[in-house]
This record gives sequence, C-alpha cells and structure tokens, in this order.
Amino acid sequence: MLEPGTLAPEFTLPDQNGNPVSLSDFRGQKVILYFYPKDNTSGCTKQACAYRDAYPQFLEKHAKVIGISKDTVRSHANFEKKYELPFTLLADPERKVLGAYDVLKEKTMYGKKVMGTVRTTYLIDENGKIEKAYEKVKPEQDYEILLADLG
Repeated sequence: MLEPGTLAPEFTLPDQNGNPVSLSDFRGQKVILYFYPKDNTSGCTKQACAYRDAYPQFLEKHAKVIGISKDTVRSHANFEKKYELPFTLLADPERKVLGAYDVLKEKTMYGKKVMGTVRTTYLIDENGKIEKAYEKVKPEQDYEILLADLG
C-alpha cells in the first residue's frame, strides 16, 4: 500500500467512453481514487451505487471520484449505463496502474492462489500527493469515510 505523503503515481487510462484520462488532469482538486475487483459483482455494485448516491456531496467538497478496475472499456460503459454512474471509471486490463498503486495481492479463490485486486481507496490532494490510504474497505461504508475525511 502506498503511504500518505508520497506522490501518487501518474497514469493515463481510458475511461468508460474510451477517452484518455490522466491523474494530472485533476491537479488543483481532491481525487478519490478507488480500486475495485470487478464490474457488476455484488460488492462492487454496492460500492459504485453508494458513491453514485453521495456524488452531489463529493462535488460540494470539490472532490472527483474515479473508480479503477481491470475490466475493459466496454464493461465499464455497460456498468455505468446500467447503474447511472455519474463519475469516471477507468479500464486497466493490463493491471499496470493496479500494480503501481499496490492493490494487486495474492488471494485464495476456490482453493487456488490467484492475484486479485484488494478493494483500496486513496484520497489524493490538490498537488497529487496521497493524503490518506484505506485498505480492505467495506463497499457500503467506503464513501462515508471519505466524506468524513473531506470535512
């Protein structure tokens, strides 16, 4: 897990519409960067919908919400449409950004060891530094913690 106070790794990934998005595009704003395992799964849907429902509050606090997973642009587009998500979803099927943010960990699935995404959220400040890091967050509580920490 990346430590608070360190510069957040720069990246450029395609969003749910196929447009390139870079972390540096958001300098001057706070960014909630949340990493999740997979579109349309129970926990990930709960987390995305919780962020959706609280989205106006994040805008009031001048914070951008960005979700990242290993899913494809097409998967993200369908996920966004199905749940009317108002924020950016970034596709990282090559898992480069997932690796840079240290969210790929060994997990046990059906008795086998696999590399998977650990649900992790980073609060990044206006200068691109990690302000806070949250590991193994609960899907339905993640947004509440972030809203509280934004003040």
